[in-house]
Amino acid sequence: MSTALAPAAVRRSGQQRLTARGAVYGAGRECNDPIAWLAQSADTGFGRANHAGQPERKDMPSHSAAEKQVQVIYSASQIAVRLNELADEIAARHIDKLLVIAVLKGSFVFAADLIRAMHAKGIAPEIDFLTLSSYRKSKVSSGQVSILRDLDLDVANRNVLLIDDILESGRTLAFAKDLLSARGAAHIYSCVLLEKSVPRAVEIEADFRAFSCPEVFVVGYGMDVAHRYRELPFVGHVPQSAT
Repeated sequence: MSTALAPAAVRRSGQQRLTARGAVYGAGRECNDPIAWLAQSADTGFGRANHAGQPERKDMPSHSAAEKQVQVIYSASQIAVRLNELADEIAARHIDKLLVIAVLKGSFVFAADLIRAMHAKGIAPEIDFLTLSSYRKSKVSSGQVSILRDLDLDVANRNVLLIDDILESGRTLAFAKDLLSARGAAHIYSCVLLEKSVPRAVEIEADFRAFSCPEVFVVGYGMDVAHRYRELPFVGHVPQSAT
């Protein structure tokens, strides 16, 4: 680069440069509260940078075809606010030496956001993952829970927070709790994103719950049907006409 062009180049790069935090929280802005920022950005449409390094506006079309098929039940901003409250509820228990276990796959987005909200409250758990399945590609539970991926960590004498996406029949959560109990966990708390008010196949209730859930098949925010819709930032329902 010639010295004559350098000042202009410096000015351009200075105008377009995003700080590392600004690239995450919005162009050129720093944020010390990611939960508050997530709720704000979900409502304003800011938070994603376009190719020119400028934040996309709410009025710019960015919705996928999948997103247009789904009716929103709980928006991204509602979820962000509720997770902050849920982290407060968990922090109030003062659980010592906490091990968080996320039940995959449906809870992966919920678990990640909740763990970050817990971090903001001063909670520093160890984290592991347990992959269970009773649905496969169906909308109806098979009634049989299978372990697809087991834990890496020993749960003996540990206080465990088990995170799952939905409490409905109760089979998956009960299976996971029985498994951890048999392996010697000291205390097992359960936390679900959604709880359906339906008759349970087994007697079980969650210790923590983000939302109640209508009696429809829900997708988005990590949950799927036949591996679709997990990427959506909200919890929604696919009308029969769209399936």
